[in-house]
Amino acid sequence: MAVTTYKDAIRQGLLDEMQSDPAVFLMGEDIGKYQGTFKITEGFLDRFGDKRIIDTPISEAGFAGIAMGAALCGLRPVVEMMTINFAMVAMDQIVNHIAKWRYMSGGQFTVPLVIRGPGGPGGQLAAQHSQSLEAWFAHAPGLKVVMPSTPADAKGLLRSAIRDDNPVIFIEHAGLYNTRGEVPEGDYFTPIGKAEVVRQGRDLTIVAYSRMVSLALKAAEILSGEGVEVEVVDLRSIVPLDMETVIRSVKRTSRAVVCQEEWKFIGVASEIASQIYEKAFDYLDAPVERVGGADVPMPYARNLELLCIPNHETVLQAARNTLQGVRKSASPAIRIA
Repeated sequence: MAVTTYKDAIRQGLLDEMQSDPAVFLMGEDIGKYQGTFKITEGFLDRFGDKRIIDTPISEAGFAGIAMGAALCGLRPVVEMMTINFAMVAMDQIVNHIAKWRYMSGGQFTVPLVIRGPGGPGGQLAAQHSQSLEAWFAHAPGLKVVMPSTPADAKGLLRSAIRDDNPVIFIEHAGLYNTRGEVPEGDYFTPIGKAEVVRQGRDLTIVAYSRMVSLALKAAEILSGEGVEVEVVDLRSIVPLDMETVIRSVKRTSRAVVCQEEWKFIGVASEIASQIYEKAFDYLDAPVERVGGADVPMPYARNLELLCIPNHETVLQAARNTLQGVRKSASPAIRIA
């Protein structure tokens, strides 16, 4: 298998789908002549022309609505948000129209539409550009929400998202763009709604997604040196949520830590922890621990930013709490750069 970056895997996924289906087209701010903020669409305009690579005005609500109309007419638009934070400008289109049209039409229409872009803290991008908004999208029925953690899944899940007849919110992590990993060659797809056990263990289950998977694996490696074998589950998709894989793992290990990077209050980890209690309560030997970001707008100063973002030490703290049966809050660990 070839080794490539997370960013290039997304680029290759887009290329593959555009080459295989002329109904696929891209639209977003500065994706054509400028080739995208992160250069994911580099060379696309020359290759596919301005009918399929569309530079939009700075109006997320406008081009989200146009994309929905195109999807209803049989095309498969992929909308790039320069940052997923900008999708908030288009929430009326996304939640009230894109998410609901298939239901409101009684299944007569489908909306095969992907909205993709970077989310999470990207390194001193401050309060308005460092948010993890997956819980917002996951709360609205009718949307699928996908958050890959590896280059292989970034490509495989994106291709699946583009071929899906439902609208998909595809959130990439800006902090993962330059990470590298093996990517299968040839025509392959990662199924949406299927979690993956990325590390086997017997003593504790850590459930994570996006960037938190790499932190969970780092914490698991440290705990392995202490004689604790941790199982790590990569959700990959928030909606649909594969709780079967999570519950199966928790029933084996009897302990669980659930990790997210977004604000801890009312987040994805809370939903997963609640479902673990509902479906595997009798198997638990300790309370479920949650890891999340600090409940504050993201500071610009790097030392303060690091205080707000979970790291592997935060995950370790939560793991040790549940291994000891201690109930404590796993707040982001102090780590001054």
